[in-house]
Amino acid sequence: MDDRTQGAAPGGPARYIVIGGFLGAGKTTAVLRLAERLRARGLRVGLIANDQGTGLVDTGLMRAGGFPVEEVGGGCFCCQFASLVEASWRLARAARPDVFIAEPVGSCTDLVATVTGPLRVLYGEDYVVSPFSVLVDPVRALRILGLEPGPRFSEHVVYIYRKQLEEADAIVVNKIDLVDGARRGRLREALRAAFPRAALFEVSARTGDGLDAWFDRILAEESASGPAMEVDYGTYGDGEERLGWLNAEIAAAAPAPFDGNALLRDLAVQVRERLAAAGGEIAHLKMILSPGDWSGDVAALNVVGNDREAALTHALAAPVSGGRLVLNLRAEASPGTLQAAVEGALAGAAAAVPGLALPVRHLQAFKPGRPKKPAC
Repeated sequence: MDDRTQGAAPGGPARYIVIGGFLGAGKTTAVLRLAERLRARGLRVGLIANDQGTGLVDTGLMRAGGFPVEEVGGGCFCCQFASLVEASWRLARAARPDVFIAEPVGSCTDLVATVTGPLRVLYGEDYVVSPFSVLVDPVRALRILGLEPGPRFSEHVVYIYRKQLEEADAIVVNKIDLVDGARRGRLREALRAAFPRAALFEVSARTGDGLDAWFDRILAEESASGPAMEVDYGTYGDGEERLGWLNAEIAAAAPAPFDGNALLRDLAVQVRERLAAAGGEIAHLKMILSPGDWSGDVAALNVVGNDREAALTHALAAPVSGGRLVLNLRAEASPGTLQAAVEGALAGAAAAVPGLALPVRHLQAFKPGRPKKPAC
């Protein structure tokens, strides 16, 4: 195994890995798994989070893992390539990573033409760019590909989903612990038939199953040039406009210690019920509660659909008397609907705990800007 397989050649170019996928596919968990694996090998790792707004749960989780992190806000990497490069340079100056791992916005596509390709062509002396991976939530994929019934998004949003898979060098079916072998087999056959160019991996970032084969591939190989994917930017933009975006930061405080894990679960149930009543469909709801500065225990929870159970991915070991709560919600609904659901849920959750106050310190509710077709 040569130095580039390990991540980067000493004194040479760093390895640059971009891990994409639709909202709720488990990208952040996978990024942290890979980062931990590389750190265990003695390599320095720098992480770059991305969002249409600012104030990310992902950034808090990455920092809680002890990694240097940069955050690119205000748009996807595809429209913020200069900001991505600047974030990489800041990480290089501060931490000298052997490996960069960048996680783009989950509603973004055309990343090979706008991100990995330009990195390889313009910055080939600085970076060895890995094959582009796209993660898939199997339950959502089974529904979107028409293999199972269940809630799904409008056709414009589905267009973005399918385009993400079309440009992938590697399609990574994550969360295989959630589906049985028969369902996995149906999904595997459908993905191979629809997207034959991509290598296919089946993993669980939560349990670690299947990660070795995928990690070995993206650490050993480089992205290759090829024909540009055709993207209808009108349809792409229509899909983005159907998604509402909300980021909020809340200061939690109570006169006596309370169960922070239970608070996140209660908030998730209330947001989900309020959105469903308003006709909205959750793409991804993420929350993180830290009693300190992200360096110790945190509680983190996510929900990836109106009919999906909330998953507590990180749990606080003991009750807390307060902390910083960050909430990110993406759904096919208007920003106003998202804001009403979150504000109502906060009021309901606060009322359930004696003396608990959940004042909102910062809140953004908006629709993403329309993506712009690359000039060349």
